[in-house]
Amino acid sequence: MAPRAVIFDLGVLLKPGLQHFLHACERDWALPRGFFEAVLDSGGSQSPRARALRGHIGLSQLLEELDARCRARLRSLGAAVPEGFAVSRPFRELLERGRLEPGMLRAAARLREHGVQPCVLADAWLDDTAWRRLWAALQERLRRRFRPVLESCRIGAAKPQPEAFARALRALGAPPPQEVVFVEAREAAVEAARALGAAAVLVRDTGTALGELQEITGIQLLGVEDLEPVAPDEVAHGFVRIRPGVRLHFAELGRGPALCLCHGFPECWLSWRFQMVPLARAGFRVLALDMKGYGDSSAPHEISEYSQEQICKDFITFLDKLGIPQVILVGHDWGGAMAWNLALFYPERIRAVAVLNTPFRPPDPDSDVMERLSHIPEFDYQLYFQEPGVAEAELEKDIGRTLKILIRSSRPEDRLLVNLDLRRVRERGGLLAGLPEDPPESRLLPPAVLEHYTRQFRKAGFRGALNWYRNMRENWSWALSAGGRTIPIPALMVTAGEDPVLKPGLSKGMETWIPRLQRGHIQECGHWTQMDRPLELNRILLHWLGNLPPEPPLPGNSKL
Repeated sequence: MAPRAVIFDLGVLLKPGLQHFLHACERDWALPRGFFEAVLDSGGSQSPRARALRGHIGLSQLLEELDARCRARLRSLGAAVPEGFAVSRPFRELLERGRLEPGMLRAAARLREHGVQPCVLADAWLDDTAWRRLWAALQERLRRRFRPVLESCRIGAAKPQPEAFARALRALGAPPPQEVVFVEAREAAVEAARALGAAAVLVRDTGTALGELQEITGIQLLGVEDLEPVAPDEVAHGFVRIRPGVRLHFAELGRGPALCLCHGFPECWLSWRFQMVPLARAGFRVLALDMKGYGDSSAPHEISEYSQEQICKDFITFLDKLGIPQVILVGHDWGGAMAWNLALFYPERIRAVAVLNTPFRPPDPDSDVMERLSHIPEFDYQLYFQEPGVAEAELEKDIGRTLKILIRSSRPEDRLLVNLDLRRVRERGGLLAGLPEDPPESRLLPPAVLEHYTRQFRKAGFRGALNWYRNMRENWSWALSAGGRTIPIPALMVTAGEDPVLKPGLSKGMETWIPRLQRGHIQECGHWTQMDRPLELNRILLHWLGNLPPEPPLPGNSKL
């Protein structure tokens, strides 16, 4: 049984640690090894380090006191103060040159996805120095991955004192110690944690420690991809009221030019959890939407609310009310269809457009769209979706089962014994007919993610999501009104080699209508591209974004 929480010591996350930089300064200044630590710890429980870690003095006071003590110690040894001597140097270099351990970050993400709370219990001082922004940046990175981040200077107790561990447990709601694992860099802290009855892992090297933690938790932590997925409580959330009865919810991360992520069926904003951090780090203000009919966005009953014309109008209002004149769009599935339509009908508002899986095709004025669908076996499920109430009843009967059947990766180990067949759905009597009643866990929906998805569809139902499919003729008619217009803005089409419906061949010839189109392709990838092959997709997106023309400045009447 997995524990409720895993509490990491800062010393196993931030490498190299303070001791490394203290010793480096001792070498550079020809000081005895251990010189700084002897001064820091002189005085036992009232030493400068001990008082700072309990929050009784700030870092600037610690450095001032340490400087005076070091100079006095050097005089007592009959040694001169080295040229360039500055006690602040190792403390600042720790934050400038220290790096968070990637393996531990990946482990924290895996734990969180499987419902285990990753936390930090750090022996840390209150940073009030002139370079405190470095510590603030590190705190921000930690708090995006670990909740809570507990600091000794704020809880008033430092490790290995038992009170530090007891206060950490209280901060987690006082779970039994047996339900918590501590991951520590010092033997004394491991012994103290075990004395409480908690499991503890001593980190001598990351790989061995993660192997031990993997064995304790039963969750694979070794050999996982280098990803930084966000969880719902790790990003800001907002709502935009489009008009009475309609609002759109979005999750947000980062600062810079606006970039909107638009999901498809049946998903939610969290499908972009692997893209938000890399895109934000690349300098974008990332907004991942719950599309209309999904999640925390409104799900109006009327079918007409979900025509592409209305969906696009709503999105423009969304931009207007957030004060975003122009946006980069990345869409998948139905979100991709919306992205192409926005680029076609509102090119002035779209700086660039990237679409996953969904090709762009202008409508054929001589062929009825529903008639065409009826001749493509793989699209039979879309005809099944047309009658209101029928698919809703099937998909809402057991939402967890529905999602675990529909959203699976292309990897052989994630396939069901009986695969989802999108053909002859009406003939079989349902999309899920003949499929397992209790399907195994989907690699794309680990427990915490599946729980979020299930909760969102339990709240919104499937009617709004299915209504996107019930405007085929209306969408066809609106698309015809564009005449022979092209999409001249920068564009990217990413195809997936194993998508059973939106096959790469459907995108052939798109350059005719999108002259600035660039392409990316992921061969071993199914329909759920942003979750199935996130590393490959992120590389494609970041390369494309990095080569976009510069964003032109906007005129303004004020410099305030």
